[in-house]
Amino acid sequence: MSRVRPRSVRLRLIWITAALLLVGAAAVLWLNVRGDPPIDHLPSPGGAQAIERGAYLARAGNCMGCHTSAGGAAYAGGRGIDTPFGTVYAGNLTADPDTGIGRWSADDFWRALRNGRSRDGRLLYPAFPYPNYSLIEREDAQAIYAYLRSLPPVAQANRPHDLRWPFNTQAALAVWRALYFKPGETAPPENASPALKRGAYLVQGLGHCSACHSARNALGASSPLDLAGGLIPMQNWYAPSLNSAQEAGVMHWPAADIVALLKTGVSPRGSAQGPMAEVVLHSTQHLNESDLNAVALLLKSLPEHANTAVSGRKAAPNAAGAALYDKYCVQCHGDQGQGVPGAYPALAGNRAVTMASPVNLVQMVLHGGYPPATAGNPQPFGMPPYIVDLSDPEIADLLTHLRGSWGHGATAVSAVDVHTARSRHLR
Repeated sequence: MSRVRPRSVRLRLIWITAALLLVGAAAVLWLNVRGDPPIDHLPSPGGAQAIERGAYLARAGNCMGCHTSAGGAAYAGGRGIDTPFGTVYAGNLTADPDTGIGRWSADDFWRALRNGRSRDGRLLYPAFPYPNYSLIEREDAQAIYAYLRSLPPVAQANRPHDLRWPFNTQAALAVWRALYFKPGETAPPENASPALKRGAYLVQGLGHCSACHSARNALGASSPLDLAGGLIPMQNWYAPSLNSAQEAGVMHWPAADIVALLKTGVSPRGSAQGPMAEVVLHSTQHLNESDLNAVALLLKSLPEHANTAVSGRKAAPNAAGAALYDKYCVQCHGDQGQGVPGAYPALAGNRAVTMASPVNLVQMVLHGGYPPATAGNPQPFGMPPYIVDLSDPEIADLLTHLRGSWGHGATAVSAVDVHTARSRHLR
């Protein structure tokens, strides 16, 4: 039997490794350019009308929510967006030529929205929701570009992302895009009216509602058309399903109540809290009546999905929770959980109390509940935080009491559930 020399084996391994590296490099190159259709050149927009329309659309898309750091200049970037893979920092969108988009053309801006690619060709991280923004119409992108270029330039260098390997590589992004990203089009129901099409455009595209209201897989991908609810990564708030009347579905609400919630943050049937309060504050309260009604029409048209049964110990009224309720809650929410109309929400029959996931309820007790201050509700009533006053077992007893009272029958809340929310906030 002939023997293979060790040197020959090493050479073969080197050649195989080199071939694999070449194949990998070619695949990455192909994946980087795959799916980028040609960009038709359009002249840069200008004029007061385009700028005014762009300002409205930028609010509708809540661009400032990510591209403005706390206490920083509007749209100058720097805000960190925590993800399971590290922190992505939003870029400077002002007209500064060196650190902002001052040297970007309208075509460059359109390419970023449509294809998720920066001016220098780099692939952008999908924390910038270009899977949704790829649905934006070219004329709207032109108007947003005109508005951003009209902003005073702010010289603020973009902060490098802080992501773990391999998620910090363009190769990993290229593979992710090959698996999960394709520029799309809005999908309104068949034979939809113009108003319903407009609602689909705002919800699926510019408003990027699915960025929060859908579950993400292990690599952070979701669908712009999925509104079935999901835990917002790293924030430990649950964005409830818009397809379920047991969560945040409004298919049975009067359109006027939906419009009121989006316009003022409060309505006879609920109020905006947590991350949704920020959306109302910076975005939806600025929408005109036509667009608000279009969004309401789309949300009412969503097919209703029943929630699957949730296993776990059923909640029941308990003496410890009842005593805490009498001490901290009854003055505002009433001895029967009836609340005070126009001021303090009822807890009896409140789906925020009975939702399968108790995480939002825990967050509100820990950190307080505050609807946004809007033009239509400038001085909202709020709830103070109890993160210092109540221990994890006490909050668990209180919430278990609420979820088992007044015929609710939801699952119990454990001290571990509360501890998880508290510890995530402290990280």
